[in-house]
Amino acid sequence: MIMTALTFAWTSNPSWHRLFHIYDAIKAGIPFKTIHDRTRIDIWFLKQDLSRHCGIEDMIKTEKEVEKYTLDTIPRDLLFEAKQKGYADRQVAHLLGCLESQVYKKRNELGIKRVYKLVDTCAGEFPAKTPYYYSTFEEENESVRSDRKKIVVLGSGPNRIGQGIEFDYSCVHGVLAAKELGYETIMINCNPETVSTDFDTADKLYFEPVFWEHIYDIIQHEQPEGVIVQLGGQTALKLAEKLEKYGIKIIGTSYAALDMAEDRERFSSLLRDLNIPYPRFGAVNNAEEAVKLSRELGFPLLVRPSYVLGGQKMKIVINEEELVDQVLDILRLMPDNKILIDHFLDGAIEAESDSICDGEMVRIIGIMEHIEPAGIHSGDSNAVLPPFDLSEKVIQQIREHTHKIALALHTVGLVNIQFAIKNEVVYVIEANPRASRTVPFIAKAYGEPYVNWATKVMLGHKLKDFQFKPRLDGYAIKVPVFSFDKFPNVDKSLGPEMKSTGEAIYFIKDLKDPFFRQVYGERSMYLSR
Repeated sequence: MIMTALTFAWTSNPSWHRLFHIYDAIKAGIPFKTIHDRTRIDIWFLKQDLSRHCGIEDMIKTEKEVEKYTLDTIPRDLLFEAKQKGYADRQVAHLLGCLESQVYKKRNELGIKRVYKLVDTCAGEFPAKTPYYYSTFEEENESVRSDRKKIVVLGSGPNRIGQGIEFDYSCVHGVLAAKELGYETIMINCNPETVSTDFDTADKLYFEPVFWEHIYDIIQHEQPEGVIVQLGGQTALKLAEKLEKYGIKIIGTSYAALDMAEDRERFSSLLRDLNIPYPRFGAVNNAEEAVKLSRELGFPLLVRPSYVLGGQKMKIVINEEELVDQVLDILRLMPDNKILIDHFLDGAIEAESDSICDGEMVRIIGIMEHIEPAGIHSGDSNAVLPPFDLSEKVIQQIREHTHKIALALHTVGLVNIQFAIKNEVVYVIEANPRASRTVPFIAKAYGEPYVNWATKVMLGHKLKDFQFKPRLDGYAIKVPVFSFDKFPNVDKSLGPEMKSTGEAIYFIKDLKDPFFRQVYGERSMYLSR
């Protein structure tokens, strides 16, 4: 009863998960008129569309019908209906009490396959020729597979805080590079407000969720040479494990290397073997373990869930009470997620490097120094290219660490490494063997097509094939862009969790520039807190 009341209360507040609470409210028997009065959502959507039977109530009826069966007994027509209404194999598997892979196998045996329809950009006036497809469950497939060698590029999905247009830039330039090498390029992405989803960017565009079931069906249909995951940010990168499991070639850096960089324990072991300093850390599963670990590491601590985007739920804590609150908060939202705890280097300066590696040679394309100290998310920091206040000793350490890590991970393509500098010692915070949000910035600042070259390296070229001649008179500053005017109730203070929604580039001739002096003045303010 309490849960029903809580679910009902949540329906009143617009949010990303509101629809799920409305769904639960209908299942709990709350009247449609009451839900309508609370949400102002028309009953037509809540109940059903009489012509297609696809309202929320009808979805619940379909689920109840599916639950009556097992995988072996479910009628073909009912499974086909569930797929037409948008149920993923994973959801059907949950209802039938079986595995997602079993549902996939079953529906294929029954001839229930995803087909692709051409988007009609000509309103039916004459045949559309734009290679722009969406999937559905019907009989006729309008996507014809060619005999050309193909490469799939995975996009970053919906733009969101922590991941956005910089990955779209990388995907577009990756597609263009693959085209130059003679590949038929296939783009998979679902955001209409991006250049990667322009119909004339790739040879074929599948306007689909960056979600395993959809991607696997496209790969089965197109039979590409391989898939590029390192240009679409964390969303694309997370699918590397599935690609590896299903024997699909990952173009560029291998899944084993990608996973080692993501797994903090394994990555720290690598740093230890390479004799590279890193902040002391540990991984825990509950608050009791967190308190025990904190007594070994010492406060302040950086607490975060593993495998997340944009510093989500990341926080600096200074005592056991804050630590317990943060761990419980993470577990409420992500109950099965391992929690990472690092000793926070208070007062350190942050820097990062972006590089291209071909497995044998490493080329650093840019080293940036953050104006804000460590503790402010890299996406929210003003960052200067090249560094303006780092000693030659520090820069040399950054170069050495970058080369060692890139080669040890067997990187083929791009890698971004973040550092914290304290007392002239360079500590490695993390390494991301993918395109970072700073790669487009560096490419524009230096006037060089780094993503193009990195993609060609992934496809077999060597670094010696390209001439690196960066051009920059003075400095370039990466300036974060915030949208606080559109989110007036959001806490505007900056910290480890990313809040910027974009970035701009600002060129200065020298460090006497008024803009730089104003922003640089903030560093002392942060350090004095």
